[in-house]
Amino acid sequence: MPKLKKHHDPQKTSLFWWLVAILCSILTIAVIIVGIIVFVGYLVIHPRIPIISVVNAHLDHFQYDLAGILVTQVTIIVRSENDNTKAHASFSGMNLTLFFDGIAIAHLVAGAYEVRKNDTKDFNYVATSTPIPLDPSQMKDIDVFLNEDEVRFDLKGNARARWRVGPLGSVRFQCHLNCQLKFHISNGTYIPKRCTSKAK
Repeated sequence: MPKLKKHHDPQKTSLFWWLVAILCSILTIAVIIVGIIVFVGYLVIHPRIPIISVVNAHLDHFQYDLAGILVTQVTIIVRSENDNTKAHASFSGMNLTLFFDGIAIAHLVAGAYEVRKNDTKDFNYVATSTPIPLDPSQMKDIDVFLNEDEVRFDLKGNARARWRVGPLGSVRFQCHLNCQLKFHISNGTYIPKRCTSKAK
């Protein structure tokens, strides 16, 4: 008489793996809900994004000798602005470079700092160059600047900004500054021009 084959019941999924699957589902739903809350909260409080800008400046010193050596000093007031009336802004990684005719003459930096709701914070930078040897082309540029009584510097760099939206989320920005600063050489006065970051 042929032997009957034994049929094995399919192995049951253990309680542990059921709990893991349920927990993963709960976490996925929670992440989606938090994302929606952060996005909606951002839309609700969305004012103008945090910015950095130059609000004033002065050419303190501009000395150029016949040997083609330039020494200069510039005072620059950089403002961090937070127009958000519902959240503080955190700024970090402020790193700006002042250039003269393509030569980096000073780095303007700041550590992490806070700007309160609907407030501003100013940094007063004094950028002093070391003696700068100029090549013949740059010496010609200096002669033009002296004749026009106007000298130009470039200010470039970045800062990071962040708003906290609710207890679980935040919105981050990259503030990029790239502008030209102009001064009258005769009296050092700043020729005002819009110099404000573009946030990404």
